[in-house]
Amino acid sequence: MELRRPIPTIGPVEAIPVRRSVPGSVHVGPADATRGADPGSVPELFARLRAEIARDGPITFARFMEVALYDPDFGYYRSETERPGRGGDFLTAPETHPIFGQAIARQVEELWEMLDRPRPFALLEYGAGSGALAEAMLRELERPDGPMTAAVAYEAVEINRFRRAALDARLAAAGLTPHSGDSPAVGCAVANEFLDALPVHRVRWLDGRLVELFVDQAGTSDADGFIDRPDEPSTPALAARLAEEGVVLAEGQQAEVCLGLDAWFEDLAHRLERGYAIVIDYGRPGPELYSAARIAGTVMGYVRHRAIEDPYRNIGRQDLTAHVDFSSVQLAAQHHGFEPLGLTTQAEFLIGAGAEELLERVRSDPRTDLATWVELRSAVVRMLDPRAMGGFRVLVLARNTPASPLPRGLANRTPATPSATGATTARP
Repeated sequence: MELRRPIPTIGPVEAIPVRRSVPGSVHVGPADATRGADPGSVPELFARLRAEIARDGPITFARFMEVALYDPDFGYYRSETERPGRGGDFLTAPETHPIFGQAIARQVEELWEMLDRPRPFALLEYGAGSGALAEAMLRELERPDGPMTAAVAYEAVEINRFRRAALDARLAAAGLTPHSGDSPAVGCAVANEFLDALPVHRVRWLDGRLVELFVDQAGTSDADGFIDRPDEPSTPALAARLAEEGVVLAEGQQAEVCLGLDAWFEDLAHRLERGYAIVIDYGRPGPELYSAARIAGTVMGYVRHRAIEDPYRNIGRQDLTAHVDFSSVQLAAQHHGFEPLGLTTQAEFLIGAGAEELLERVRSDPRTDLATWVELRSAVVRMLDPRAMGGFRVLVLARNTPASPLPRGLANRTPATPSATGATTARP
């Protein structure tokens, strides 16, 4: 069976999943829009998947996820519909409050200093989405009294033409101008809640061997949905990836393997000749993520601020995510010339990057009223809470630059960081 390579430049996805497994369940088709607030599947996308399976046989879950999220005509992240934000399906830290982007900008400014203040300085954002993070970062970096004014060359890596147009308009309205950078460049890349949207293969240890869970038709009727179908792995790369990390699954344990990391790092290496990358996402290092205590996988859907256990519902109209294996990310990074500088939690990173200084700046501003202060404090608590966004992981990588000194965002990292289990959801 041919392995279809996931696309390397894909859109963002934002959530803290609370995963409960529903193995082997059958799922109905586009007409199933009556349960709760489910919008139902996009009929054309549902039909395309059924036709592909009928023609070629069961497909990998990575292929299913790629089509559901990134089909050029009907994919979830190709749509004109708003995705992140209070009016969309999920909420991310940048949409919660600009202080998140401001803290990231403080770290970026230090990295610029560590690179001897190059001009221009490329700021690449993967999956720019609504533009909330871009606007907050650029406002902070291009503040009139700041050293980086006129140094930043921002570039959004965003495949959705509707989001890109909206981003350009948003930045223009704020007096900020996006820049189409010349690759390769010197600078910093930011990927906030981006890697969890890369297509994953689902595997299970069954009867003493590794099997892959393919996606098959549940029946012959055009209205029938999809079912998990265990079979021999589509590629030996799945077992090789687990072996490289020293992962041994327990009997019946299910997991996800993201082979798209290599393609993403290839793209990142092409765009960034020298500098740093900041990766922020929910997940764990491999030994924690694949612990025998976690029998179920982590794939989860999100729609209208609700967590959906079933990935085969609302196809093309619900987000699909999986926890990021940060051990795998670091291995892939090293294969492509990036040196991991450190892994910490979002809470530790934001405090190290200067969130407290930003809070004090707002508190001491005579224009700050009580409502503004309460809103800000509430947002910061949410971003730092280890049971919510604060438990996200932050990985800082370096390319063709000294691995020391460490950036200030890694100053507060602890040997055993709080787990990003998603005990509470980031979606209201």
